[in-house]
Amino acid sequence: MFTYDTVAEAVDGLKQRGYNIDFNLEADKIICTKTPLVLKPADFEITEVYRFEGESDPADEAVVYAIESRKGQKGVLVNGFGVSAETIGEEMVKKLAVRH
Repeated sequence: MFTYDTVAEAVDGLKQRGYNIDFNLEADKIICTKTPLVLKPADFEITEVYRFEGESDPADEAVVYAIESRKGQKGVLVNGFGVSAETIGEEMVKKLAVRH
C-alpha cells in the first residue's frame, strides 16, 4: 500500500494510478456529474483508504477512498469526518466504514 502525507498527495497519487473519476457523496450513492455516473453501495468496492487527521486544524480531517465500480471505472472520493461529516444512509455508512 502507498503512503501519503496530505490529502492532495493521496488524490494525485491515485489519479496517476488511473483513479480519474471525481466522486461526490450523496445520502445513498456516490456520483460523478461530469460523466454522469451514479453508483449505489452494491455497485462499487473500496480498494484503498487513506485517513488524514488535522493535527492543528480540524478542517484538515478527511478520508480519501479509491473506488472501483463493478464495470471497472476507477475514481476518488474525499469525505470529511467528525464535525464535517456528511449525513448519509446506513448502507453507505457501512460501505465507507474505515477498516483497520
